[in-house]
Amino acid sequence: MFRRLPEAQIEVTLFFENQVVAAAVGDSVASALLAAGITIFGINQVSSRPRTPRCLIGNCFECLVEIEGEGRRQACLIPVRNGMRVRKITADEEIVP
Repeated sequence: MFRRLPEAQIEVTLFFENQVVAAAVGDSVASALLAAGITIFGINQVSSRPRTPRCLIGNCFECLVEIEGEGRRQACLIPVRNGMRVRKITADEEIVP
């Protein structure tokens, strides 16, 4: 499981599916969610299986989430910002290129 380094300063709050998530400055959205114990980021629109981050470098797209005001983004590539709202992408949503 993911754990924070002891010196990480928790200074940012974000919301995932309306759940408050504490994050450290410099965290990606994916690393903040994983450190909070959140491992399912959505449902794959093709296979209907749960999405969970795999590579954490932007190659696999398994961390795809909806970020309010930004649209669909790879959580591993987006730095956290205080107050940001993030939600899962479900299998029944329209597939957007």
